[in-house]
Amino acid sequence: MNTFKKLIPTCLSLILLGASCSSDENGSEIDSVDPPTQATLLFPENNTECNEGAVISETEAEVLFQWEEATNASSYILEITNLNEGTSRNISTITNEFLIRILRGVAYSWSVKSLVSGTTDTAESSIWKFYSAGLQEESHAPFPAEAISPQSGTTVNAGSITVEWEASDVDNDIASYTLWVDTVNPPTTEVGDTSNTNLGITVASGQVYYWKVVTTDQVGNTSDSQIFEFAVN
Repeated sequence: MNTFKKLIPTCLSLILLGASCSSDENGSEIDSVDPPTQATLLFPENNTECNEGAVISETEAEVLFQWEEATNASSYILEITNLNEGTSRNISTITNEFLIRILRGVAYSWSVKSLVSGTTDTAESSIWKFYSAGLQEESHAPFPAEAISPQSGTTVNAGSITVEWEASDVDNDIASYTLWVDTVNPPTTEVGDTSNTNLGITVASGQVYYWKVVTTDQVGNTSDSQIFEFAVN
């Protein structure tokens, strides 16, 4: 009887040890899930006019968005942004293509986020831009310019700085850029026009500045960038 009592604590210890090992093993399995890789975008192609797809009406068309399967990915989030309005749509899918109805004659950007079950790790693809074909258009407005420096939310030192951006156009006929900078949002002060993608300005300490770029092509089409902001030490 005494021998049996002595064995009880020993057995309990072995059971607890086994449960602990099992828990550790399960945890290591969860931690060992490999993160997904970036998806490679295929169609619609970057900086082009998208002429493919089913025309639904004078204002809408259906386009099949496609990308290569990402390694370890179990699902994707397709993000499409209407660059004319600044509105976005996020679509979840387990396949590497998705048919979407979009507006004709509108500039869009799109990207894909790769996800995998068992981890919160994700991978973002590059961002591509395209212009959906309209009704017998001879010319397209440029894509809205994107900030290079200063990026929104950054802080710079007072004095002279260079504001830099990038832009593209399906017709490859960008003529000029107009930079607007101000301490009010939206900015109302025109700093200057340039054919370059940068312009020098002077900023004061303790201020928050807002800036945007209006891109103009050779036939007078224009596009406004979003408004970017930065602070000054």
